[in-house]
Amino acid sequence: MDCKMRYAGAELRREETDWMHKHIPILEREVVEALRPEDPAVKRLVDGTVGGGGHTLALLRAGINEALCIDRDRSALDHARRKLSDFADRVCLVHGSYIDMAAESRLLGWETVDAILLDLGLSSLQLDEPARGFSFRFDAPLDMRFDHRSSGMTAQDLVNGLPEAELANLLYRYGEERRSRQIASAIVAQRPLQTTSQLAETVARVKRSRTRRSPKTHPATKVFQALRISVNGELEALERALPIAVGLLCPGGRLAVISFHSLEDRIVKQTFKRLSTTVSAPPGMASIGAAKAQIRLVNRKPIKPSREEIEANPRSRSAKLRVVEKLEWA
Repeated sequence: MDCKMRYAGAELRREETDWMHKHIPILEREVVEALRPEDPAVKRLVDGTVGGGGHTLALLRAGINEALCIDRDRSALDHARRKLSDFADRVCLVHGSYIDMAAESRLLGWETVDAILLDLGLSSLQLDEPARGFSFRFDAPLDMRFDHRSSGMTAQDLVNGLPEAELANLLYRYGEERRSRQIASAIVAQRPLQTTSQLAETVARVKRSRTRRSPKTHPATKVFQALRISVNGELEALERALPIAVGLLCPGGRLAVISFHSLEDRIVKQTFKRLSTTVSAPPGMASIGAAKAQIRLVNRKPIKPSREEIEANPRSRSAKLRVVEKLEWA
């Protein structure tokens, strides 16, 4: 496979290598079944969020010939490179966004592909690496960038730089946090906040003062989600990428998307519904408002992890898999 690795690889620390061995791809069996790698016609895969490479490895072992693996996180690509070393001549690893999957495919000479996977959200590597600032379980700088080696905006920039009203709107929009205004006010009063622990405790004080019940999740969960989504432009990227992915598929090719919260799943569901619906134009106005369906829904309801998978990997509990197939005439 003619591919120059378009990212700077790095040697892995021992604890990172240990993570590779214990990492469990979510809904692995269901993804393999959905993308049908055993079919001789299914040869080329784009994994737009390769992470540690677990899904791609399973798909290569099941019959995929070649894989283009993209990720914004350079550390994830380092892990994937090791994970997929047995298939190095059949894998191209690229540092970038899945928004660019069509352009990257063309660089390989691929006009269309047979299967595309987008596994959204955070990987275990990102959550379990304290310095990344994604988790309130560790005291770390408020970073939250997928590409932490870049010079992009951090969560600390948002927390300490946004006006109170804008911060409240961000927490409500991306975290669906009902107490966004009170939390934003508390954050502004405590500025500057520099670490995950400082932010988590500030949020917890607001939430605990207004409820007597013990929360099922950490009080700061939605706030951390909102900041991470905003820092990385996740929802905007997803909205742009889904039509691009459908356009890149060959007729009969399939796109599988794993989402982890309602904001992501809503975008996926609504986009798939729109692209799978034929709209007829009003009589005498054939050029206005008409649209032909491009895809069909393989599963009308999202596929969720089994009880056994959730018990083995609690982080899978909120996962939802939606799959579509490109129509022959699209």
